[in-house]
Amino acid sequence: MLIDKVTYEPIGTIHSPFKNLEGMPIQPVGAKGVEGEIHLDEKYEEGLKDLEGFSHIVLIYHLHLSKGYSLQVKPFLDTVKRGIFATRAPKRPNAIGMSVVCLDKIEGSTVYISNVDVVDGTPLLDIKPYIPNFDKCKGEELRIGWFEDKHEDANHKKSDDRFVD
Repeated sequence: MLIDKVTYEPIGTIHSPFKNLEGMPIQPVGAKGVEGEIHLDEKYEEGLKDLEGFSHIVLIYHLHLSKGYSLQVKPFLDTVKRGIFATRAPKRPNAIGMSVVCLDKIEGSTVYISNVDVVDGTPLLDIKPYIPNFDKCKGEELRIGWFEDKHEDANHKKSDDRFVD
């Protein structure tokens, strides 16, 4: 059974030094040392209990600047059009992004983070702890498709306006 509609309410806002997309790192690996903050709605503050014991967290957020979608896109790390589901490009049927960032500290409902690759003002949907043994594939042959000879370029590649209408 296919559900017609799913609705989420942001739990907070991600703040970063990036006021627009141009020049923003495209992945956390290219945002080494970039600091940001999460301003969590105070009604969710109790949910931060025990999170400070983790060095990294997974942020799931709404790509609010992405309008519409394309099933084939030319990603930042390539010159060839690829299927959207084989990329991390923002022009998706459901404009959801995710990043693994460093958790620096928590004060009340403010979460201080680093290695942030997100535009300022991005609506946060969820926070999950990063757990290496859960999030890596063990005992399987790992393949990364067309990224194989391109993934190292994410260290220095910056965003541009190619996905903005």
